[in-house]
Amino acid sequence: MSCPFLQFSKELQPLIFVAFILTSALSVSSSPAGIEKGRRKVVHVLEDDTGAVIVQTAPGKVVTHRGGSITLPCRFHHEPENVDPARIRIKWTKVTDTLQFEDVFVALGKQQRVFGSYRGRVFLEQAGPGDASVIIQNVTLEDYGRYECEVTNDMEDDTGFVNLDLEGVVFPYYPREGRYKLNYYQAEDACKKQDAILASHSQLHKAWLEGLDWCNAGWLEDGSVQYPISHPRDECGRKDTPAGVRNYGYRHKEDERYDAFCFTSKLNGKVYFLKRFKKVNYAEAIKACIRDGSVAAKVGQLYAAWKFQLLDRCEAGWLEDGSIRYPIVNPRSRCGGSQPGVRNLGFPDKKFRLYGVYCFRENKDEAVGGTGKTKSTIASLTKRKSSNSIPVNATKVI
Repeated sequence: MSCPFLQFSKELQPLIFVAFILTSALSVSSSPAGIEKGRRKVVHVLEDDTGAVIVQTAPGKVVTHRGGSITLPCRFHHEPENVDPARIRIKWTKVTDTLQFEDVFVALGKQQRVFGSYRGRVFLEQAGPGDASVIIQNVTLEDYGRYECEVTNDMEDDTGFVNLDLEGVVFPYYPREGRYKLNYYQAEDACKKQDAILASHSQLHKAWLEGLDWCNAGWLEDGSVQYPISHPRDECGRKDTPAGVRNYGYRHKEDERYDAFCFTSKLNGKVYFLKRFKKVNYAEAIKACIRDGSVAAKVGQLYAAWKFQLLDRCEAGWLEDGSIRYPIVNPRSRCGGSQPGVRNLGFPDKKFRLYGVYCFRENKDEAVGGTGKTKSTIASLTKRKSSNSIPVNATKVI
């Protein structure tokens, strides 16, 4: 029986006796109650006096949300135990692509350094000897991904991997210019402008399992082009083919053009429909939100409000990108069909005075406990515990 995250040189293999004891720990998730629980496996290793370093990390993934805090678990030990702690180096990197790494954190004894956008947000947990875990505070969308924990002493080194996942929502996106107008870099930029990032394959697959059905292919963060089909039909790759995530493979990032699948997570703020007596055009909508102390909501913010805020409004409104949409949690016949989702009416002439507007107001409250949660957010979460579960992630265009 092998253990993939324990790495030994061939010379040491005959000397090592490995005993596996798998135990369960509490979930390392810091996300709200009701999401999928993670499991941590602890592996105990017996060895001789070789000086080998053994790194243990959590298999599977750890889960949080944007603005939260999360621990990336990593522990190590070695024989003999009298190795000078000041000579042990702990290094965390993010795996950004095949054989490409982004420095996150490094510590040698008491000397520590944090890199790039992680500065001021990443710290050693320091829960005792052999703890190489780090805490990431105020988690961002860009923090999503795979991390490597490497521990080195004078003689040996070993590594383990941790996958950081975010609770969120995937949504398809195309610009005013129409369908299949974005190369990879334009799709990446389009998602960022809508308070999102390009979705991963695993995020799209999860969205498909939750009911996402979309007939147009879109870019994902790895450069592949895919689309989810829950209800096979002839216009979407033939009716007799099975449901699933259809995959065009990896495409040319500059020359080929598709839509985008974006991913966003919980908001530090609130989306609301601005009540007005009169309908407004696009320019009036933008000004109305500003006068109300807010800004026009982005598409990603409306999806996040639908998912986490349970925003349900049967009134079409302008968004910042010039599209008209409205969120439905509880479907009813007069509000666009039988499935929950964010309804999309496209990009009308900006001069039309036919719609309201959705605004976004950032939460200015003081964060509680360094978790990125605010007092109002915690009150909302407490109130929501007794409510129904989050609806199926189905997007419908009408």
